[in-house]
Amino acid sequence: MAERNENDFLDDIAEAEAEAYDDAGAEISDEAIELDTLRAERDAFQDKFMRALADAENVRKRADRDRREAENYGGSKLARDLLPVYDNMKRAVDAIGEDQREASAALIEGIELTMRELISIFAKHGVRIVSPQVGDRFDPQHHEAMFEAPLPGTKAGDIIQVSAEGFMLHDRILRPAQVGVSSMKD
Repeated sequence: MAERNENDFLDDIAEAEAEAYDDAGAEISDEAIELDTLRAERDAFQDKFMRALADAENVRKRADRDRREAENYGGSKLARDLLPVYDNMKRAVDAIGEDQREASAALIEGIELTMRELISIFAKHGVRIVSPQVGDRFDPQHHEAMFEAPLPGTKAGDIIQVSAEGFMLHDRILRPAQVGVSSMKD
């Protein structure tokens, strides 16, 4: 067996150190890659979390808005169904003559009280009457033109007759007022 000299021994040590350094470098490189991967994964989870949080907030706001709308407008079908009752009672009150008032005072008073109670309940639930007057300007947001006719002394777009009152539920139209509109040319 050949004798090893001191240089061979130092070469072996240097070679072993170089291998150890390469292994350590590879370990450091693997740890850096793993750390970068974990950071990217964390950032992705944080992004997903923030999006889920924003979605939850949007759902909460939408549910709150839907709840308010249901509270304000949920009874619109019932209110719309009661409008003909109001119309018929108004016609009955308007048709009462003075001679009938004296003969049937109690009955007429009962009809008028019922009418006032119906109006009070409407107001309690946000239903208000849209009652245009002859001479007012036609507003397509609140009125429905039932007919147009030229009427001397009026301007085009003036209301010349009110056929039926309209109704609003808060800020929404339940039924537009039914009106006749002047078609006079200027």
